[in-house]
Amino acid sequence: MKASGTVRTVELLDLAPPPAPGAVEHPALDLADSAVALPGGQRLDLLGTPEDATRWLVERGLAPDDAALQEVCAGRLRALRGHVRALIAARIDGHPASTEALDAVNEALSRVPTAALLRWDSSTGFTRRSTHPTDQIVDHALGTLAADAADLLSGPDAARLAACDSPPCIRYLLRSGRRQWCSVRCGDRARAARAYARRTGAPRA
Repeated sequence: MKASGTVRTVELLDLAPPPAPGAVEHPALDLADSAVALPGGQRLDLLGTPEDATRWLVERGLAPDDAALQEVCAGRLRALRGHVRALIAARIDGHPASTEALDAVNEALSRVPTAALLRWDSSTGFTRRSTHPTDQIVDHALGTLAADAADLLSGPDAARLAACDSPPCIRYLLRSGRRQWCSVRCGDRARAARAYARRTGAPRA
């Protein structure tokens, strides 16, 4: 492990919790949650290397199986994650949205076509599909994620956005009822911390 405490080995990806509530329906929420704080001060970055970022996009159908991102593209994906996290945090806390984050999401939205184009193939006839040249794979992925972020933040699910209430977790979720934990693991940890605080009178971490 590097001095930064970032965990990058494939074997340790098993430490990642399952998707938080809402992350399957909203890839932008899944993106925001791709940085994971682990007990003991370790961090797991699912986009930490070009290989990690490629795997993340491929597994979510946002890049073809033969994609191979370079560091500059992985960095763009991590940068969008930071901006999406900033906008989600602003929505939850009721703070004004960062102009920088808004501009970044809108810039990602504006770089991709808004509609699939009409194509002709002698064997299949007319079809509509978007092209994904190798140099535009990341643009399309970022555009898709940005569009979902815009829908999430401006739609009915925005009121359900919440931060996981189990330190040191830094993930977000869509709240259902009173639950405000992103996983069973975090829920168990929060309940244990509260029980300990009741027994000892110590403040909850």
